[in-house]
Amino acid sequence: MEKTYIEDKDFDQADFTEIIFEKGDYENCNFTNCNLANLDLSKISFTECKFTGCNISLAKLTRTAFKDCTFKDCKLLGLHFEDCHELFFTVEFNNCLLNLSSFYKRKLKKIIFKDCCLHEVDFTQTDLSNALFDNCDLARAIFDNTILEKADLRTSYNYSIDPETNRIKKASFSLTGIAGLLDKYDIEIE
Repeated sequence: MEKTYIEDKDFDQADFTEIIFEKGDYENCNFTNCNLANLDLSKISFTECKFTGCNISLAKLTRTAFKDCTFKDCKLLGLHFEDCHELFFTVEFNNCLLNLSSFYKRKLKKIIFKDCCLHEVDFTQTDLSNALFDNCDLARAIFDNTILEKADLRTSYNYSIDPETNRIKKASFSLTGIAGLLDKYDIEIE
């Protein structure tokens, strides 16, 4: 069976919960205000695609490839990014809602999260070297055996990161965010 190849196509306000979403390879496509919630996106390849204002919550991502893809103003709740293709995963998130998602054991060197809500996101054993968290809310996000070396969290907030169980060498934090590095000690900082 030949795989479907879709290139340079714009999808605008498509509700793929009501119409068929073709399995295949998507290259340089734009998805704007589309609904892909709860879909099985397994084994689909997205290369240089842009997702703007889309709902992709609870989609199944087994061996899904996201190569040089950007997500802007998207709702991405409960996604298991650790199930995505190991080698083909380069993404950027701008003003996205990623609550309850998981990046368990992903290699995300130099990833950019800008103006994102990352409540209860699992970064356990994730490599976030040189990552940028620009103005992100990391309330109850899980950092355990996470590599945050040279990561920039200066403008982010609500994080709780244990320096003893995570690698944070040369990471950048703001003075106001220091409390998030001392949470486990249950001390008051004024």
